[in-house]
Amino acid sequence: MASFVLSKYPFFKYIAQIDKYIDLYRNYQYKDSLGCRMEKWINYHHLYYFKTIAEEQSVSKAAIKLRLGQPTLSAQLKIFEDSLGVQLFERHHKKLTLTEHGKVALTYSHQIFALGTEMSETLQNKFKPAKPDLRIAALDSIPKQIVLKLVHAALKISPCQITLLEGKSDELIRDLRHHRIDLLITNFIPSSTETKGIFYRSIMTNSISFYGAPQFKHLKKKFPESLTGQPVLLPTYDSKLRFDLDHWRTRHAIDFEILSETQDIAVKELMAISGLGLLPAAAHSLSRQLQSKELIEIGKLDHIREEIFLVTADRKIENKITKELMRSFEF
Repeated sequence: MASFVLSKYPFFKYIAQIDKYIDLYRNYQYKDSLGCRMEKWINYHHLYYFKTIAEEQSVSKAAIKLRLGQPTLSAQLKIFEDSLGVQLFERHHKKLTLTEHGKVALTYSHQIFALGTEMSETLQNKFKPAKPDLRIAALDSIPKQIVLKLVHAALKISPCQITLLEGKSDELIRDLRHHRIDLLITNFIPSSTETKGIFYRSIMTNSISFYGAPQFKHLKKKFPESLTGQPVLLPTYDSKLRFDLDHWRTRHAIDFEILSETQDIAVKELMAISGLGLLPAAAHSLSRQLQSKELIEIGKLDHIREEIFLVTADRKIENKITKELMRSFEF
């Protein structure tokens, strides 16, 4: 069936005109009897148009899907951006890219329309309310056992739909601030200037040792001096552990060879097992490899400990599962 343009039909023209007057009423900055400025209302037609454009990544494709004229849809998007006072898209040639404000708006639009659909279907007794969402992120360097235990703890609190993400510290903190994630597991807390509206709690602290394949067993003698000239697999500076290791190395005058730098704990484990280098890590992250004797402890580092934190951000609508995990979760 060929698509048709709603604006060509008289009936839909009347609807568009009604919408226009509703918008004028909603956005009119009138004052109450006390002289207080009233809040603007969001036009949910415009929000839906924006959501469709963002998902289609094109005004022309969204216009076809919505069965609206492209100029009309572009004008509606401009009105929506003006009403919010922010730019939602960056326009490069014919390509649309969401700005940071646009990404936040899209996240909220998904939640708003999902709740609307759920409300309608729940009131009609079609099914039980959907499970709440819980979005958990972790640095690549965080052992997967911690993530797994947090998932189990969340499901004990309430049935929920869990999304798991990984990334770099600065990116995940930004996502946390913009409410794109609910919880962050990290071993690196941002500076005080970056922690406004951010709340964190320590969930575990562990000592650090050097581990290696059995071929490095001889390095146990005269540790840590025996590390001089040996290949080492280090975390990147996204981890506080890297700064602590640099300080320890300088203090003890140990000139080991840096073979690789990566935050991916799984890759470092495989490299260590294959005998490529020595791995500084907490014992709990290598329990299986130590039990199977694929790796052995070479020596423990004095006064170096890795602390793991659970982090969340302040938000107006609180996630009950997040609140309980922040209160009670321990590894």
